[in-house]
Amino acid sequence: MFWRNEKGFTGLEAAIVLIAFVTVAAVFSYILLGAGFFATQKGQEVVHTGVKQATSSLELAGEIIGKGNTDEGAYNLTELVFTLKLASGGTAIDLGNTLIVVSVPSKGIVKELKYADNTTAGYYKVDWIVTVNKEGADKYLQEFEKAQITINMTNQSIDLKPNTEFLVEIRPPVGATYPISLRVPPAIQTVMTLI
Repeated sequence: MFWRNEKGFTGLEAAIVLIAFVTVAAVFSYILLGAGFFATQKGQEVVHTGVKQATSSLELAGEIIGKGNTDEGAYNLTELVFTLKLASGGTAIDLGNTLIVVSVPSKGIVKELKYADNTTAGYYKVDWIVTVNKEGADKYLQEFEKAQITINMTNQSIDLKPNTEFLVEIRPPVGATYPISLRVPPAIQTVMTLI
């Protein structure tokens, strides 16, 4: 009769099994750590992108000036002029791709305006007050620069009578929309300060 003898199970075999377990555990932990680092990096990118898009890089520099038509029976706001600059720490904004939306909720009017060198229908004009570009102004609003925006309301077919509320939204290609809520004064003058 044969007896089963396990005396041959040596320390070498136990070491081989132990090394196999340690190797598998090391590979598994490396994969988990790699996935964790990847997820952390993606999380940081999402947070930075969200902060960049949630904060507006624009702000007003000074007052909003309105020009009005004081002819008998035609009292209305004809032109809007305001100056923009970058907020502290803001990134440069491409005014060439920035959209300005003028809306009059009470009349259901929404007009989208694009950058141009004139104020014809569908466009707003930009005059550079302060520029850091020595060769001349480009379409980018950069730190320390100021851009004066002119919107001809008559060319946009927006009839703004006294006491009419309207909204001007500046929508840069990157970053949050900068809304400006305005009201036409009760008495139209040739030049008025709206804000």
